[in-house]
Amino acid sequence: MSHQVTNNRQLRTLARLTFGNTASRIYLGLVLAASVFVAVDTLFVSHEDASFAGVWVFFLAAPTVFVFLLGSSMAGADFGGPAWFIYLALVVSVLVQACALGWFSRLLLRGPRRGGSAHPQGA
Repeated sequence: MSHQVTNNRQLRTLARLTFGNTASRIYLGLVLAASVFVAVDTLFVSHEDASFAGVWVFFLAAPTVFVFLLGSSMAGADFGGPAWFIYLALVVSVLVQACALGWFSRLLLRGPRRGGSAHPQGA
């Protein structure tokens, strides 16, 4: 029973780091806005040449999306692999980076831990 409680607590903490702070929400909002821009550009705007609108989503998902793409090409797939893998890599990398932003912002806001300093004064 306590193992399930520990897992639930860890999932809540992970969700709070990913979605429950200002830095992660701003980042996810930027990714959503870029994705909507790409969808509108792809569906409703005609181009004579290829559009580079999708590059913005990759810029926002970098560098972790390139780790996934490199891993798939090392596994023997063409660069990036099938389209579903590219979309999955984008989603997972954005979520990983949102979680990392949440962890980093929590680390900055907490400051040094209570109960002792790494550099005691007077010593």
